[in-house]
Amino acid sequence: MNLVDSCGWLAYFTDGPNAEQYAKPLADPRKLLVPAITLYEVFKVVLRERDEDAALQAVALMRQGCIVELTDTIAIYAAKLSQELRLPMADSIIYATAKLHQAEIWTQDQHFQHLAGVRYFAAN
Repeated sequence: MNLVDSCGWLAYFTDGPNAEQYAKPLADPRKLLVPAITLYEVFKVVLRERDEDAALQAVALMRQGCIVELTDTIAIYAAKLSQELRLPMADSIIYATAKLHQAEIWTQDQHFQHLAGVRYFAAN
């Protein structure tokens, strides 16, 4: 399973830095996990940068993957990971989701750079 972090989705949608790196995990929605918090983050940025129609189109593409709701199990595990690894809240939720579902994270977010199970691409 694959999980593309919010910055990866945004890079892909805008043809930004490393956009081509995210094409591979996004090509097969059957193997793609999408934490609900990434929907929030991407919708918020696209709404701010463009408009609501563009934001709705972005999340429509994201919804082709398997949406993972924030459960109590994920929340508690994320809190532990946040404290242990000094991760911000959203990143710890994304990391906990990936670990609990044996998914690989694809990202250019430096918070994930040295974590296990992560494909990190330095932003250009």
